[in-house]
Amino acid sequence: MPTSHFSSLVDIPVPSLPFLFSQRATWLCTTAALIGALLVFEQSVYRYKKKHLPGATWTIPIIGKFADSMKPTMENYMAQWNSGELSAISVFNIFIVMASSNHYSRKILNSPSHAEPCLVNSAKHILMPDNWVFLSGKEHVEYRRILNTLFTKKALSIYIGIQDAIARKHFRQWLADAAKDPSPKPIMKTARNLNMDTSVRVFCGNHIPECGVVEISEKYWDITRALQLVNFPFALPGTNVYRAIQARKAAFKWLEMAAAKAKIAIANGAEPHCMLDEWVQVLQDPTYKGRKDFSDREMAMVVFSFLFASQDAMSSGLIYGFQHLSDHPEILAKIREEQYRVRGNNVDAPMTLEMLEKMPYLNAFVKESLRVKPPVTMVPYRATKPFPISDNYTAPVGSMVIPSFYNSLHDPEIFPDHDSLTPERWLDPNSSANTNPKNYLVFGSGPHRCIGIEYATMNMALVLATASVLMDWEHHLTPESEEVEIIATLFPKDGCQLKLTPRPRP
Repeated sequence: MPTSHFSSLVDIPVPSLPFLFSQRATWLCTTAALIGALLVFEQSVYRYKKKHLPGATWTIPIIGKFADSMKPTMENYMAQWNSGELSAISVFNIFIVMASSNHYSRKILNSPSHAEPCLVNSAKHILMPDNWVFLSGKEHVEYRRILNTLFTKKALSIYIGIQDAIARKHFRQWLADAAKDPSPKPIMKTARNLNMDTSVRVFCGNHIPECGVVEISEKYWDITRALQLVNFPFALPGTNVYRAIQARKAAFKWLEMAAAKAKIAIANGAEPHCMLDEWVQVLQDPTYKGRKDFSDREMAMVVFSFLFASQDAMSSGLIYGFQHLSDHPEILAKIREEQYRVRGNNVDAPMTLEMLEKMPYLNAFVKESLRVKPPVTMVPYRATKPFPISDNYTAPVGSMVIPSFYNSLHDPEIFPDHDSLTPERWLDPNSSANTNPKNYLVFGSGPHRCIGIEYATMNMALVLATASVLMDWEHHLTPESEEVEIIATLFPKDGCQLKLTPRPRP
């Protein structure tokens, strides 16, 4: 190597080893300081928002109560509700105010100028951000007024015939399966299938082929799993939210087709045979003065929202209805006596609205079963502005405010022996249960109260009533029978295992 080149290399400064270590240490210290500052800031913001509310003094960095939210339990919910009328938690830096009392829960539900339903963070991705359920103010009121026409007595008289026929079809299959294998089986899946079949046929009639009903039913479980209170927030392939969006796209294909077919059928003079038919006929009525220009997509979104509202909640109600009746044979005996009397011992006669109105004990049982095990224990709202929930606490804008229903439904002052199943409490017009309707929050309250209350209770009553005269069922108790699994709504952890046999005719 030439001497000049060697000399130039010798003159290149080489950082000393201590200098390299010092530079790395400075970078690590700076990074640690930034992370520490962010964590301190996170805790400070949480404590500032929380103020004096009960709740953890410090939140787990970044994730907060994420672990508890991934596997929610009634025990954890009860502990949170019992900590105070208002309490605070944080999940992935979403600040949440939980309301446990009837007063504060109703205040959230009845304050549309301060809070709007957000259901869960993933809801708008799944249901579509322009779905009517997310409307507020005058626009929501007008839309709801139109949809109320789908739940008139005339409309319900159409739906009840469909409900009766589908329930009997599924019961025949249940009994055929039980004849092949008489061992107890969980009814979680079969009840959900019955409910989905009923909902799709009531809403869409025969405008959707059988393969479409099967596809919607099979894929809907992906939607249920994505509507937990907490989910991974981004719709990346493989996540619950991503799978739910794909399930929604599959359902929309069939629902838009059904809306288009309903328009053609009614235009050709057909009588309404489902909810979409009834909707189209209402729009064509010369006396109707509301909006008429609903696209196939808009009608599909409404039907999809009804599927969302009915599938999990009604399935939960039905499953617990079967379990409650099996565990209380004295109540089941009274329902059967009423059924035989009203039906004139003709168990093959389809149910009608007039018959249901003559079954007060059945209706009292449905109301009580839903009170004891409400399918939905809470509905998340989001504060659209600083929300003065109480005299000494204001929920920050953007925070989630969650009214709970369970405590109102189990208030011992309103419902003596509140954990017991007592249909008779609804038969006395002067009972504390009947004189305090504000506590019966099974279907919510305020401008976003469930629009299909009559439809939901009618379906539950019809299914259980018809089952009571066609089948006997025995509840196979397991260690998990009384434990609650929360999958968007409440279900018995063992799926309610029943042994089914045909019931002799009277």
